[in-house]
Amino acid sequence: MNGSGPPVEEIARNGADALCDTLLGAGIDVCFANPGTSEMHFVAALDRKPQMRCVPALFEGVATGAADGYARMAGRPAATLLHLGPGLANGLANLHNARRAATPIVNVVGDHATGHRAFDAPLASDIASLARPMSTWVHSVEAVEAVSSDTCRAIEAACAAPGGVATLILPADMAWSPWSGSLARPARPVSPLPADGALDAIAGQLRKAMRPMLMLGGPALRGEGLEWAGRLAHAIGAPLYAEQSSGRIERGAGRVAVRKTPNGVDAAAAAFAGCDLMLLVGARAPVGFFAYPDKPGTGVPADCAVAVLARPDEDVTGALRALCDRMSIRAVTPPPRMSRRSAAQLAGAGVGPLTADAVIQTVAAALPDGAIVCDETISSGFRLFELTDGTPPHDYLPLTGGAIGIGLPLAAGAAIACPDRTVICLQADGSAMYTAQALWTQARERLDVLTVVFANRAYALLHRELKAVGAGVPGRNARRMLDLVEPAIDWVRLAGSMGVDACRVDSVPALAGALQSALGPASRSGPRLIEAVLG
Repeated sequence: MNGSGPPVEEIARNGADALCDTLLGAGIDVCFANPGTSEMHFVAALDRKPQMRCVPALFEGVATGAADGYARMAGRPAATLLHLGPGLANGLANLHNARRAATPIVNVVGDHATGHRAFDAPLASDIASLARPMSTWVHSVEAVEAVSSDTCRAIEAACAAPGGVATLILPADMAWSPWSGSLARPARPVSPLPADGALDAIAGQLRKAMRPMLMLGGPALRGEGLEWAGRLAHAIGAPLYAEQSSGRIERGAGRVAVRKTPNGVDAAAAAFAGCDLMLLVGARAPVGFFAYPDKPGTGVPADCAVAVLARPDEDVTGALRALCDRMSIRAVTPPPRMSRRSAAQLAGAGVGPLTADAVIQTVAAALPDGAIVCDETISSGFRLFELTDGTPPHDYLPLTGGAIGIGLPLAAGAAIACPDRTVICLQADGSAMYTAQALWTQARERLDVLTVVFANRAYALLHRELKAVGAGVPGRNARRMLDLVEPAIDWVRLAGSMGVDACRVDSVPALAGALQSALGPASRSGPRLIEAVLG
C-alpha cells in the first residue's frame, strides 16, 4: 500500500476519524460491519466519510466471509468492524478460511474503554487471545496519539505477502478521544526473490527429474504468474496442480489448465503416483484433512522429493520468471491452453435425474464469460473441476480452510469487489445455513449474485466420513445427526423472506430454464437463488 487511495474529506477530529481516514488514505474503502456500543464512535465517523462503503451484516461470520471474498477479487483488503470478544468469536470460522487463503483483511474489533476494564463487565474477554489463532498480527491501541500509526501497522501486516488477517483492537475511549496530528501512510510491501543459488539448485533438480510436477499457490494461479508456470510446465513436461487452500484460480477456455489437488489422501496418492519431484511454487505440500486408521497423513509418494521454488511470502511470479530464464525457457514459448467446449458439450447431463453432477454440468453450460464462481459444494462438487473444463474464462473461489459457512458471504464480497461481473455461488444446503443471513446482505446491496443450492437434505460428506473412519453403519440417532429433514429447509421461502427472488427445480430441463431466466439479459438486478432438489 502506498497511500494512493481516495482523498480524505476532512481533518480527523477524534481517534475513530483518524482510523477511518488512515484506511481511506491507503485505498481501503469498504467496511463489512456488525457493530455494538463500543464501536459507535467508529460508526459515527463512517457517517462523516461518504467515500467509505459500509456494508451491514446480520451475523459476524457474514462480515468476515464477505471481507474474504472482497479481498480475493479486489486484490486489496477490506475492513471489518466487530463488537468485542463475543462478536469476534462469531466471525472466527471465516477468518480461519481467510487465513488459509492468505487473504488480506484489516479486522477492527471494538473493546471496552481502558478505564472500564477493571470492572470486568459482562462482555469483557481476552480479545487478543481469541484473535491470535486466526490472525497474522494482533495489537490493541493504547494511546489515542497512536491510532493512525497503529492502523498503518495493521494495513502493512495484512498486505505483507502472502496476505493475512491483521486484527486491530480499538478501546472505546481511543475512538472518542480528541485526536490531532498527521495521518500516517503505510509502506508498500516488498517480497524478496529466492537467492540465485537456490534457483540454480532447483533448475538442476528439474533437469534430473523424470516425472516432476508443480504445486502452485497464490499469484502462480493467476495472471502473469500462471503464464510463467505454464511455460515452465510445458517445457519440462510437468502437470500443474493448485494447492488445497488456493484462494483464487483463473480458469476456463484460453487459460493455462491447472488441476485441483484432491482433498482425500487416497485420491491424492493416485493423482501423484509416479511423481519423483514436487516443486512448491508459493504453495504448501498437500496433507490429509484428517487422520484415518491405517492411512498416511499425506498423498505425496514416499519416494517423491519435495523442493521449494518460492515460499508464499516471497516473490512467486518473479521466481517463476527467473527460473525460466535460468533454464532458457523463452517467453515466446506459449504454454498449451484449455480449449473451449460448446454449451451442448458441457451440458451432457441430458434429461435424467437431477444429480449433483447434472447440476454442475447444467451450470457449466450456462456460465457467462467473466463470471466469478464461489464453490462451497462440499461433497456435491467432487467432480466440479473435471465437469467445468472448457467453460468460458472465469475466476474460481473455493472454500479454503474447511470451516463451512463461507459460500454465501464470499459471493457477496466478490460481487461488491467486481460489480460488473456475475457471481455464481454453488452452495451445499447444510453449510449454507451457517451464514444464511448473507442473503439479506446480498439483497440490501442489490448484488448480482446467483446462488444454486444443492439440496440433498443432508450433511452428505459426514455420511461418507462415518464410513471412512470405520465407525460403522449409522443407526437412527446417527442419521438424525447427519440428515436435514423433519423438517426439510424451504430455501424458496427462506430466500424470499430476505428479499431474494427464488425458485425450486427438480429436473435438468427445469434447472436449465431457471438458469436461462436468471442469467439472461432480461433478468432483474439483485440476487437470485435456485434450489436444486437432488434426486
